[in-house]
Amino acid sequence: MEIQAYVFFDGSCEEALSFYADKLGAELMLKMHYKDAPPDANRPADPKNDNMVMHASVKIGSSILMMSDNCMTDTVTHDGFKLSLTANDLAHGEKLFNALAEGGKVDMPWQATFWSKGFGMVTDKFGIGWMVTIPDAS
Repeated sequence: MEIQAYVFFDGSCEEALSFYADKLGAELMLKMHYKDAPPDANRPADPKNDNMVMHASVKIGSSILMMSDNCMTDTVTHDGFKLSLTANDLAHGEKLFNALAEGGKVDMPWQATFWSKGFGMVTDKFGIGWMVTIPDAS
């Protein structure tokens, strides 16, 4: 059994895919737009969503993150969760933290804690919360 995060964006999924590829080395595995879906008479598609991302999967390290533009509601919120990213070592962790902070907001600066030599929390420019850490043994 696995749990995989599925993150929704408010029209900025394409930009987020590029950002995560550049900053985290995310590898695009699959991307489909709403215009690529077969017609459904019971749920007609709104042409304004044609170029929005219906589904995307990226590989970050050994994990899969799924993403989409949420065209089902008017607003997207990212309250109540953060994605946890474990880096290889202290320098790598700080680099990832700083990259995610570009255009975003630092919630807890990158620092040593009693449980890790490197930990920080950031909300990226898309409103996604991240906790970046390194294993204690690093």
